[in-house]
Amino acid sequence: MTNRPVELWQLPPDDLPPPEFCDAVRRCLDRGRIASTDRLAQILWQRGWHDLEQLPGQLDAHHYSPTPSSAFGLEMEQAIARLRQARDQGESVAIWGDFDADGITATAVLWDGLGQFFPRPDRLCYTIPDRLTDSHGLNAHGLERLAAAGVSLVVTCDTGSTNLPEIATATALGLDIIITDHHTLPDTRPEVVAIVNPRYLDRDHPLYHLSGVAVAYKLVEALYAALPEIPTEPLDRLLDLVAIGLIADLVELRGDCRYLAQVGIAQLQRQSDPQAATRPGVAKLLELCKRSGDRPTDISFGLGPRINAVSRIYGDASFCVELLTSPDPQRCRDLAIQAENANTRRKALQRRVLDRVKDRLATIDLSTTRAIILEDPSWAGGVLGLTAGQIAQEYGRPTILLSRDRDDPDLDPAMVFARGSARSAGGIDLYQLVKSQAHLLGRFGGHPFAAGLSLPLANLPLFQAAIERQLALQLGDRVRLPEIIEADLTVTVPELGQDLFRELKAIEPCGMGNPAPRLLIRRCWFENVSNKNIQDLTNKTVRYIKTHFEIWDEYSDATHLSGFPGVWWGHYQEEIPKGKCDAIVELDFNPHHQAYEVRLLAVRPWQDAIDALPKPTPSSRASLATIQLLDWRHTASPNTSDRQIPQLTRCPASWNELHARLHHLHRQQPHATHLALAYDAPHPPDPDRLWRELVGLAKYCRRTGEILQHTRLCYRLDLSSFALDRGLHALTLHGFQIIRSNHALQFLTADPTIATDRNTGDPSQAIAEFYDAIVEQQFHRQYFSSVSLAEIQASLQRVA
Repeated sequence: MTNRPVELWQLPPDDLPPPEFCDAVRRCLDRGRIASTDRLAQILWQRGWHDLEQLPGQLDAHHYSPTPSSAFGLEMEQAIARLRQARDQGESVAIWGDFDADGITATAVLWDGLGQFFPRPDRLCYTIPDRLTDSHGLNAHGLERLAAAGVSLVVTCDTGSTNLPEIATATALGLDIIITDHHTLPDTRPEVVAIVNPRYLDRDHPLYHLSGVAVAYKLVEALYAALPEIPTEPLDRLLDLVAIGLIADLVELRGDCRYLAQVGIAQLQRQSDPQAATRPGVAKLLELCKRSGDRPTDISFGLGPRINAVSRIYGDASFCVELLTSPDPQRCRDLAIQAENANTRRKALQRRVLDRVKDRLATIDLSTTRAIILEDPSWAGGVLGLTAGQIAQEYGRPTILLSRDRDDPDLDPAMVFARGSARSAGGIDLYQLVKSQAHLLGRFGGHPFAAGLSLPLANLPLFQAAIERQLALQLGDRVRLPEIIEADLTVTVPELGQDLFRELKAIEPCGMGNPAPRLLIRRCWFENVSNKNIQDLTNKTVRYIKTHFEIWDEYSDATHLSGFPGVWWGHYQEEIPKGKCDAIVELDFNPHHQAYEVRLLAVRPWQDAIDALPKPTPSSRASLATIQLLDWRHTASPNTSDRQIPQLTRCPASWNELHARLHHLHRQQPHATHLALAYDAPHPPDPDRLWRELVGLAKYCRRTGEILQHTRLCYRLDLSSFALDRGLHALTLHGFQIIRSNHALQFLTADPTIATDRNTGDPSQAIAEFYDAIVEQQFHRQYFSSVSLAEIQASLQRVA
C-alpha cells in the first residue's frame, strides 16, 4: 500500500453569483485599490456569503456591530461581581493560563487587562503549566503553591472547563475559581464562581466560536464597562494579542471571531512601525520572521509557531507573557531570539520524530488499521501534536502519538502514564471518539479535530482496540479517509500577481471556516526546481526542507512571460511530477523578497484534455443586459445554423437561479450576442422516486467513500438547493452522518452513541418536508416555463 496521500480534488463549481451580488461586493470595496471584484464575488458566493445585508460587515469591520460581553449572561455577571469584590477587599488574584499561543496570549490579555484594576505583581500574578511535565489544565501542586502564597481567587484562561478533580482541590484549599475557556464542556457545570465559555451558547451565536484569548478579552471588556473610571489604558490596545491567539488557535473566523481578527490585525500592523510600536517583543518577533503583521499568515506562519515552539522545546513558556507585554526593548529582544531559536529547533525535532513514526508504520499492516495509535518513550512530547497532524493527513487516519518518561525499574507499572496528542482525519469527531473511552484515560480535552490525553500505559492495548471498534462502526469497511483538497477558482499563470492578490486579500482574515482562496492551475509545468534545508539565525543548517520552483502554463509561454515563483514546504524536488500537471496553490506575498509567490498545496499529472482559450478581458465582453434573448421554450430543436447560440436547457425555480445561469452562459461565451431559453415545461416530479434515488446515492457513497458536490447533486437529481437540503436533513434521521466541507458532501454511518442536534426529530415528518419542497419547486418552475420573454428581459435590465 502506498503512503502517498489519497486526495479527492473538489474543483470550482459551475454556478456563478447573480449580478446583484457582484454589484454589492463591488460597492463594499475600495475600487481605487482593487481593479476588479468579479473573482472575489465568485468565491464569496460559493462559500455561502449570500446575505446582502450582512455583506458590508463581513468585508469591513467598520460596518460590523460587535456582540457585547453581556451576551454571556449570568456567568459573566457573577465573574465581574467576584472580581469587583476581590478588588474592593484587597485580595490577591492569580491568572492560570496555558502554554500554546492561544493560552499565552490569553494570559497576556488578562495580565495587561486585569493589571488596570489590580497592582502588579503585588496582587496579580500568573502561572502557566510546563508542557513537558504538567500537560494542559489545572494541577494540584500549582494550586497548592498559589494558596500558600496568599492567593484567594484564580482566573483561568483557555483551560479549566473539564478539570473537575482539580476544582475540588481548589475548593478545599479555599480558592475561588473563575473559568474563562472555549473547550468542550463537561456534562455537569463545575462548582466554580463562574464559567465564561461560549460553548454554552447556541451554535449560531456570533460568540460561539471564540477562542480562549477572545473569551479572556470579553472578561476584560466587561470589567472595563463595570468600572469605567479605573483604567488608564484603552481597551483596544489588547486587540493585537487577541488576533494572534485567535488565528493561531484555528477557530472558525465567523461572527465576532472574524471581527476581532480584523481589528486585531489592524492593531498588529502598527507593531512593525518603529514610531507606532507599543509592544517591543511583538515588533522584534515580526522582524525575526520577516513579516509586517498586516495579514493572518503573518500569525499562522510567523508569530504563532514561534510562541508555540517555546513550550515544545523548553517546556516552560512563562517568559512568553513577558515577551508580549514588557515595555523593555532589550529584554524583549533577548526573549524574542530565544523564541526564534526554539522554533528552529522545533522544526528539526519534528522532522526527526516524523521519520521515526514512519519507520514504525512501515512495519505495520495498515490494510486493516483505521486509527494510528503509537507510543515511544524516545519521542519528544512537545512536537507530537504537529507530527500527528502530518501523519493523519498523509495516511488518512485519525492519529494518536504518545510518549512517556523513560522506564524506571523502581516505578510501579500501574503508575507509568503515556501522554500525547491526537489529530483527526476525514471529518471524524476526535473529541467524541476519545471521550467514548474516558474510563481508560487519566485526563483528556480538546476539540473535534485535535485533543490531548494521558492514560496508564497498561491501558494502551485496551484503548487501541476500543478506538478501532468505534471507527469500524462509523466507517464500515473503509480504513483510509481521503484528504479533500478544494479549489475555489481556476486561474492562469499570467493572472497571478498583485491585482489578483489585492482582490483576494479582501476575504481575509482567513482560517478555519474561511480558508485562504485556493487556485487551480490547469496544464502547468515546473522549471528551475531546487530544494534546500533552511538555516537558523547563526546560518546553521536545519534539517527541514523546502523546494523552490517557477510555475508555467501555455498562456505564460505563449506571451513570453516568465514563470511565476513558488515554494513547496516540506517536500523534495523529486516529488514534483515531470511534464504537464494540474496544481492547487495559494497566492502569497513574500515580505523578505518583496515579491509575490505561490505556495504549492497539491499537484498531480495533468488528466483532462482541456484546451481553453485565454480569458477575455472585461472590456471585450458585451453587457448581459444588452444580450438579445430568444424564446425556444416548448418548441422543436433549433436549426443546425442556430445551434452555436448558447442555450439554457433546464427550467429555473427562482429569479436568482435564472440570472445566475444566464450569467454563467454569458461568461462561457462572452462574445455571443444572443442567448436562448430552450427548456421545456417541467415534468411532474415523483417525490418517492427522488427519495429512493437520494437514499441509494447516499448508500453508495457511504460504501465507496466517494465525495459528492452539493451543486452537482442538485443537478443530478434536478432539485433546488433548498429541496436537496431538506432531503439531506431527512437522511440524517435515517442513520447517515453527513460531513460538509464547503460544497463537498461525505456520507458516513451515524454513530448511535453520539447525540447531535442533527439526528433529533421525526423521520417521517422530515421526509414529508422533503416532498413539500419538491412540490414548491415544481410550482415555481411552472411559472418560469411560461413567464413572458419581455419580463425576463426587463429583469436583466433591472439587475445590470
